[in-house]
Amino acid sequence: MKIAIMGVGHMGGWLAQMLAGKHELCVYDREVSRYANVRDVLILPELKAIKSFSPDLLINAVSLQNTIDAFESVSPHLSEDCILSDLASVKGTIPEYYRKCGFRFVSIHPMFGPTFVNVERIEEENVIIIKESDRVGTSFFMNFFKDLGLNIFKYSFEEHDQMIAYSLTLPFASSMVFAACMNNTAVPGTTFKKHLEIAKGLLQEDDFLLSEILFNPYSLSQLEKVTSRLEFLKHVIKGRDAEESKRFFEHLRNNIC
Repeated sequence: MKIAIMGVGHMGGWLAQMLAGKHELCVYDREVSRYANVRDVLILPELKAIKSFSPDLLINAVSLQNTIDAFESVSPHLSEDCILSDLASVKGTIPEYYRKCGFRFVSIHPMFGPTFVNVERIEEENVIIIKESDRVGTSFFMNFFKDLGLNIFKYSFEEHDQMIAYSLTLPFASSMVFAACMNNTAVPGTTFKKHLEIAKGLLQEDDFLLSEILFNPYSLSQLEKVTSRLEFLKHVIKGRDAEESKRFFEHLRNNIC
């Protein structure tokens, strides 16, 4: 398959590395310094050069806020048979773009990244393929991800963003609240240091990405669950009720088993 990748940052560069040698591949990025992340691929000098390459699949790996703009800038240079693909962590308005653009598409979301995962060893990590995606594009990524040993899940666009509100908003918010309560004079214990490491890694992410995860329309209901549980925990602490606390801890253990 002839594949073009737009954006060769962390994820785009990793994809280029994984696909190089197995497919005819070209890459394009406005920041030429990022080409150091890739090798053994055709580097396009300008975006319109993609027309002569004529890819079967265009993978859009630019930052979340630029995803649709990137599609709109490249689409005039693509054949009508090209399949579009995005990696967005929040799908938001992307489904609407796909409905209007006239191209086939396959929407995916690798549930791992460079902050917390060694992308050289991703066996048993998770990836999502959107149910509404094109059959041919879905088949390509199913085979690609299976070869990498990833766990593959399928969700609709709506189900995806609902699930992301649960799987990302909750830990993001918890880490942010932890960071907001930091006291540099404290002497950290082991558990504290582990939380601190997670919070530091999270806050290395792009501000727009963090905002979009929190602004997911399904995030607020998840955060309301957090505040509700915190209020209950305050109730347990104020009452100093050993039996109540024991039941609460058991409930927590059952949740994470």
